[in-house]
Parts: sequence; C-alpha cells; structure tokens
Amino acid sequence: MSSKEIDRKIAVIFATDVVGYSKLMENDEDHTIKAIRACKEILETLFEEHGGRTFNTAGDSILAGFLLKQPFRKLT
Repeated sequence: MSSKEIDRKIAVIFATDVVGYSKLMENDEDHTIKAIRACKEILETLFEEHGGRTFNTAGDSILAGFLLKQPFRKLT
C-alpha cells in the first residue's frame, strides 16, 4: 500500500432494543430478565458464527458490529 492509499473497511452495525421493556419489567421482572438473557445468548452465538462482536449492552439493548472480510475500494 502506497503512502497515499487509504485502508478502507466497511462495517455493519447491529442495534436492538426491546419494545415495552419497562412494562415487561413492571409486570414480571424475573421472567423478563430470564427472557432477555436467553435472547442475548442466542444473539451472541449468531454474532460469533458470522464474525461479529458485541460492543455494548445496557439493560435491553445490544450494539454489535461486523467487519466485511473483503477489502473496500473507492469507486471513481
């Protein structure tokens, strides 16, 4: 790579949030926490299988990313 070339990468960002999380917690906190944990485990497995990784979680939210394996070239 010459000094003028830029190393470009494309990433896919995955963000999720549970609709009605507060109400679910209000109605049945134990069940909601168990369900969220089960979903997070499934997602973590899928992220790993497809080359992604989790960047952050907070309560009912997950932020993950995937880098494309092929190099990106600027189209001119």
